[in-house]
Formats: sequence, C-alpha cells, structure tokens
Amino acid sequence: MTGQVHARPEKHETILYLDGVSVSFDGFKALNRLSLYIVAGELRAIIGPNGAGKTTMMDVVTGKTRPDEGEVFFNGGVDLTRLDEARIANLGIGRKFQKPTVFDNHTVLDNLELAAAGTRGVFASLLFRPSAEQRDRIDQVSRTVSLGAHRHRPAGALSHGQKQWLEIGMLLMQDPDLLLIDEPAAGMTDAETEATAVLLKDIVKNHSVVVVEHDMAFVRSLDCPVTVLHEGRVLASGSLDAVQANQQVIEVYLGR
Repeated sequence: MTGQVHARPEKHETILYLDGVSVSFDGFKALNRLSLYIVAGELRAIIGPNGAGKTTMMDVVTGKTRPDEGEVFFNGGVDLTRLDEARIANLGIGRKFQKPTVFDNHTVLDNLELAAAGTRGVFASLLFRPSAEQRDRIDQVSRTVSLGAHRHRPAGALSHGQKQWLEIGMLLMQDPDLLLIDEPAAGMTDAETEATAVLLKDIVKNHSVVVVEHDMAFVRSLDCPVTVLHEGRVLASGSLDAVQANQQVIEVYLGR
C-alpha cells in the first residue's frame, strides 16, 4: 500500500477500528477483508469508485449491516458487531446520509430541538421542551452551522447547502464522538462547498469525522488524510497528493 497515513495504531488509540471485515451480498463481496483505523480527533476522507464498499463500510459501523467476518470496535474497545443500530447511535456515532432528511415544515430551531429530544417517541418529542442548557447548545450549534440568522425560517425554505448544514447541526445536537458524513458537497454551490469544508474542519476540533466524497476539489480543501477504497478493501492511504500519484489509484479511479 502506497502513502500510508500512519502505522497501524493500537486498538485503544482508535475511535474506529475495522480489521479484516468482509461482507457478501448474494456472492458479491461488498467488503473484502477491509482494515481501516481512525484515531480520535481525526478528519478522514474516504474516496473510491462506485461499488468500492464506502456505503457498506458505514452500514457496518452503524449496525445496519452485520459483517460476515472481522472486527469492528468503537472508542478503543466497544464491539459494534454485537450491538443494534439504536444502541450504536446512543453510543456516540452519528451518520449523515447524502440526501438531507430535515423536517421541511418546521423551523431551523424546531429541527434542532427535535434533535435535542433524541430517541424519545413521536408524542414525547412533540411535548419536549429544551432546558436552558440545551437552548444554549441549540444557539451554539445554529451558529456553528451558519444558520444563526435563519433560526426561525422553515427548513423547507433553506437552500440545499443550508439543509445539509442543518442536518449536520442536528447530528451535533446529539454530541456524537464520531460523525460519518456521506457526500456533503453533492449539489452545493462553490461558496457552500467552501463553507462546508470550513465547517467540518471546525467540527473536528471536538469530534472525529469521516467524510465519504467524490468531489476532489472539496477533498483537497479538507486538507486531511485520504483513504481510497476499491473492491471492498483499502487500495491506498495518505495525503491527497500521495494517493493521486498512486498508479493503481489512477488506473481504477482517477483515470476514469
């Protein structure tokens, strides 16, 4: 493997530790002995062609898909293969899908309040009233995601990029240790894309962040280690310059 990020860390040093993980669907190996390690406080970009295993990797980490073999540990020692999706979310792993899922008819503030309500039932969430501490947190998060001035606007009136930021804000309300973010720059304007890179670099001061992305200009603006997946395993890791210079990466991905 060319341009490795760092030597394999000890399990206790990691926020996310996948070792030898395989997943098959009807004979197709979506993950093929994938080994990937994220240390606490790291921002990591994961790139690769369609079908490389990026989504399946996130499905395994969040408990949506059970691996056929391999180890998946969170925060140095929690075995994620033994837990369901709800338990994993409550542990401190937040996932943002590519398409934003916000409540369009509710204001930005309402969306953040509903996120603060967490995993309560629908009725309990509607009756939920945030504490003074939670209101402070909502104010802080709305500013972090550049929506402080839009708090009373319906989410449906926001631009696509702002909806993406709101959903990231909703994740931050849960204060996860690890955020998995899928193609945040897709469909954004250049200005929104630039602002999103700034946002993620700000978030990583207090959280670990894994970003799956296709936009190479956006990945470059993140200025972080990059891992390239291909056919369900790591093809290369290192700086963006290192992986872009890797002949195998050029052949299977960048040269297309």
